[in-house]
Amino acid sequence: MKVILNENIETLGHIGDIVKVAPGYARNYLLPKKLAVVATEKNAKALEHTKRQMTYKKDKALESAKNLGARLEALAIVLTHKAGEEGKLFGSVTNMEIAAFLKNNGFEIDRKSIILADAIKHTGDFTATVKVHPEVTAKLKISVTAA
Repeated sequence: MKVILNENIETLGHIGDIVKVAPGYARNYLLPKKLAVVATEKNAKALEHTKRQMTYKKDKALESAKNLGARLEALAIVLTHKAGEEGKLFGSVTNMEIAAFLKNNGFEIDRKSIILADAIKHTGDFTATVKVHPEVTAKLKISVTAA
């Protein structure tokens, strides 16, 4: 019996694959658990339509993430902190503070997606990475000054 997989199944294949399985396996396991559908022409066309929709949405999300990444890289982040002698900060600059700055400037970025290489504990210029999309990252330019 031929079926179209709705889920990745390690022993059979990936989503969208048309595979031949035993009728009992399909009837008693794959079909009731909605892991697969019977490979008919109607189901194949529906699968192709769904794939086209998903690729369109994925491409659109990737394009918007690239635009957001470009806008983030163009932004200059200037943070002021209390600092002692020789530019050492009292405390440190965190990704929460950077996320708050971005929110105030109209960017909704989750603080967990902002990655700092090292803790910022001195005044000066630094860079941070923002994971905007699984395939898109942006570099932030951060300038820390003494108050």
